[in-house]
Amino acid sequence: MTRLFARNETLVTLILIAFCVVTSLIDPNFLSLPTLFDLLRNGTVMSIFALGVLLVLASGGIDLSFTAIAAFAMYVATKAMMMLGLGDSMMFAILFAGAIGLLLGLINAFFIGTLKLPTMIVTLGTMNAFQGFLLTFVGTTLITQVPLGMRSFSRTMLVRLETPDGTIVSLPVAFLILVVLATVTGLLLNRTTLGRSIYALGGAPESAERVGVRVVAVQYFVYAYVGALSGVAGIVHGAMARVANPFDLVGLELSVIAAVVLGGARLSGGHGTLFGTLLGVALIVVINNSLITLGIPSTWQNVLTGLLILVGTGLPAFRAKLATQRAG
Repeated sequence: MTRLFARNETLVTLILIAFCVVTSLIDPNFLSLPTLFDLLRNGTVMSIFALGVLLVLASGGIDLSFTAIAAFAMYVATKAMMMLGLGDSMMFAILFAGAIGLLLGLINAFFIGTLKLPTMIVTLGTMNAFQGFLLTFVGTTLITQVPLGMRSFSRTMLVRLETPDGTIVSLPVAFLILVVLATVTGLLLNRTTLGRSIYALGGAPESAERVGVRVVAVQYFVYAYVGALSGVAGIVHGAMARVANPFDLVGLELSVIAAVVLGGARLSGGHGTLFGTLLGVALIVVINNSLITLGIPSTWQNVLTGLLILVGTGLPAFRAKLATQRAG
């Protein structure tokens, strides 16, 4: 029982339940099917981002450029669809945006894996470089008439129901993409040698290399994978919003990293679970929606996010210190 309550997942679950209970006492409609579907819709893109951040943190790195990659891939893929006359195919958009993201991720991998530069410095630099290149050479104009394939995608529903009071609630098919990507990521981390190598690299890089982990190859895979996921998240976001905005998404990094850290991943690497990551995203999304319901200014979102990061990173460190003291 003590070990159960020492887990980040348990803490996040308790905080999540507390927020839901308090908010539902003020607004009984909060715990309803329409709200649930809204939360799932609002958390889809953030969850896709979080899958990639989980891999990076588990490998002992950090990536600040994934939102810039997403914005770049979304805007370029949308313009390419219009120019090439491929606007009817959302599948092309997803594959093309994912490929752009993968290539940009490989740029990060080159500086980190080959040149051995610090991950935070590299991704901070590429974040500004990707965003600057997009705004300088590609375009700054919002594309409000997105291709037909993206519009059709935004209108396609995975689930569509009518509540007893006549309200129509729906869950977009974009949620299915999240389910597929989460399944692939979970299998990768838990059922493959590559997944074990990622955790080993984050836990003890020198030891991992001594036991045969190809460190550079793993780093190239991690940042390419994160880039591809970011590209997919970007085009899904653009399709659901029905607008390609080059200024979108950048600035979401703190919330995504907070969600993954709250779910049990550590900035020092070697830890993190898929379930915990999705719980962390759920908490961030619920908090943001709860503040709106409670009438609290949205400026408090960043305050709470920052405090949650401190809790998520501080508790593991505190538990480790207690364990060391007991062992001594």
